[in-house]
Amino acid sequence: MRNLMAEPRNRYSIVSLAFHWGLALLVLAQVLLITANEATDGPISREFLQVHKALGLTVLVLTLARIGWRMANPALPMPPGTPDWQAFAAKATHVLFYVLLIAIPMFGWAASSAGGRDISWLGLFNWPLLPVERSRDLAGTFMDLHEAGVKVLYVLLALHVLAALKHHFVDRDNVLHRMIPLIPRRP
Repeated sequence: MRNLMAEPRNRYSIVSLAFHWGLALLVLAQVLLITANEATDGPISREFLQVHKALGLTVLVLTLARIGWRMANPALPMPPGTPDWQAFAAKATHVLFYVLLIAIPMFGWAASSAGGRDISWLGLFNWPLLPVERSRDLAGTFMDLHEAGVKVLYVLLALHVLAALKHHFVDRDNVLHRMIPLIPRRP
């Protein structure tokens, strides 16, 4: 029996798929939660924000774990014939994803810490605040950085999806199959 943790040759392992799609779903949940927070008032609005903060810290932890996994299990090579600029763009995009999936939650965490606002991790425990100066202005600066990072993430996500679709429909290679095994492998 093949090791389910190891990266197969023609697609990503179950662990890599779980990291990829788990983080994708968490990012989507973050968008929905902050949208719900902004569309409501009172206790329910604050609850959406608390869950947003808890899941943001979960994104941070899972991204660090994913980086560790990727260091031990290198990404699959690009399909033969991929132009060098596309291979470079793919690597740069993935590195930028990791940077943003660390920086965005860190800025949010720093904003809460500077504002002196506790972060409850899904009601189980309080996440420790960062040792930053308590300052409304500093909290605002961190929040501005958090929001700017989110905007860059949206652009990067759009490019990532477009590139995956290009591989599937234009290049007609197996790049999308490697992340979505339900898509049949092309010969």
